[in-house]
Amino acid sequence: MTEGPERADTSSAGVPLCVDLDGTLIRSDLLYEGLARLTQDGFGSLFLAPFWLSKGKAGFKREVANRIALEPSMLPYDLRLLEFLRKEKDRGRRLVLATASDRIWAESVAKHLEIFDEVMGSDGTTNLGGEAKARALVERFGDRGFDYAGNGATDRPVWKKARRAIAVNASPATETDLRQDGNLAERFPPSPLGLKTIVKAIRARQWVKNLLVFIPIITAHKLLDAGILAAGGLAFVAISLCASSIYLLNDLVDLESDRRHPEKRSRPLASGNLAIPTAILLSLFLMAAGLAISLSLPADAVKLIGVYLVTTTAYSLFLKRRVLVDVFTLSLLYTLRVLLGGAATGLLLSPWFLAFSVFTFLSLAFCKRASELARLKKSEMMEAPGRAYFTWDHLTVQSCGITSGYLAAIVLALYLQSDTVRRLYASPAWLWLIVPVFLYWISRIWVLVNRGVMDEDPVLFATKDRVTWLTAVVSAAILVLATYGPFHLPGVQP
Repeated sequence: MTEGPERADTSSAGVPLCVDLDGTLIRSDLLYEGLARLTQDGFGSLFLAPFWLSKGKAGFKREVANRIALEPSMLPYDLRLLEFLRKEKDRGRRLVLATASDRIWAESVAKHLEIFDEVMGSDGTTNLGGEAKARALVERFGDRGFDYAGNGATDRPVWKKARRAIAVNASPATETDLRQDGNLAERFPPSPLGLKTIVKAIRARQWVKNLLVFIPIITAHKLLDAGILAAGGLAFVAISLCASSIYLLNDLVDLESDRRHPEKRSRPLASGNLAIPTAILLSLFLMAAGLAISLSLPADAVKLIGVYLVTTTAYSLFLKRRVLVDVFTLSLLYTLRVLLGGAATGLLLSPWFLAFSVFTFLSLAFCKRASELARLKKSEMMEAPGRAYFTWDHLTVQSCGITSGYLAAIVLALYLQSDTVRRLYASPAWLWLIVPVFLYWISRIWVLVNRGVMDEDPVLFATKDRVTWLTAVVSAAILVLATYGPFHLPGVQP
């Protein structure tokens, strides 16, 4: 027994090698992927799914396969097994793709790979899995007349009838059973699901966006109030868990478009490093945990988290594929975080500051889309995968974003004249220095977008950018002067 490809075994040359598809040849499950794709076409088909089940498993799979044409070149193949199969093919061995997935999809995969001599799959009447697959292979090749590569407990009946077993991404318990049977010839061990993969899948680094909930605390000068900080902290945790739940849903819906993207293809779901059922369970757990924590917050905060969940789910399912609607939705999601901070702590926001937030976040949302288009243009791609933009939309998107940023600066200047500012600051005239600082920062952001050197998410970029940190320090110093300064800004009316 060996791990991975072994040297040629001439005794196997005349024995057909039958290979499972889901979880074995590919690091995913075609039925789950097909159902995920159905959500992109609306919920009409999903509402029919219960009626399809009345036709049995095979009929259900055929209904999905008839509606979804999967792209076989984009699937996450197990490259170790694929290399082994190609070597076996070069030796002249007969390869058979035997799968419980619908034959329509199986034939598409076989045509793409060009290594299989025969395809056996579910046909709309018979679900070719477990005992049914074992019987079909015995009828075709005889008892012990074939070798079989599979991955899980459903393959046990087939392995019992096979001459040799090849375990691919199988659990330790499954491998132990095969060793006891005495026919385990090859093993391709699974990659363990590590914490790093989970952290990447839930996009924990995106939680930095949720620090926006603390903005009302900062602007109200309540950073030293332990009770208010605790409420802000609970809001941060709740919104972070709920956001990660939706990120998993988003990646599930975007499987195919992510695989076409030069960078997003490495995401855990798109690459097959995270199984779809595991992702669904993790998403449900995170959402339940986030909602449970939110119940300790005021009712208005719970409502805002509900609005956030509905909006971000709608964004993941269909709004992100609408021109401009996606950008305005992103701006709303940013603004909701700020509103949540105010609702959780009881610190009401000034309408002027809310307007400033809306224009700023709109500019950053346009920035995110413009930076993506700039990078895709460098890759000589015509359109953004999973989005309704073409690369030549870059200038229009950029113009809208720059305009929104400068409008934010105008609103900020007007906000500085409000009664709210005069009550909070002893020397509010100093705050006027923040306006040119903000204009410099937003202008530089757009220069970097135009150069194509920014990450797709400007908020994440800002957390790593030294100049952003410098402008933040300068702004903090201006706020201190405005709050505690012993004298006013010279030449400006107090």
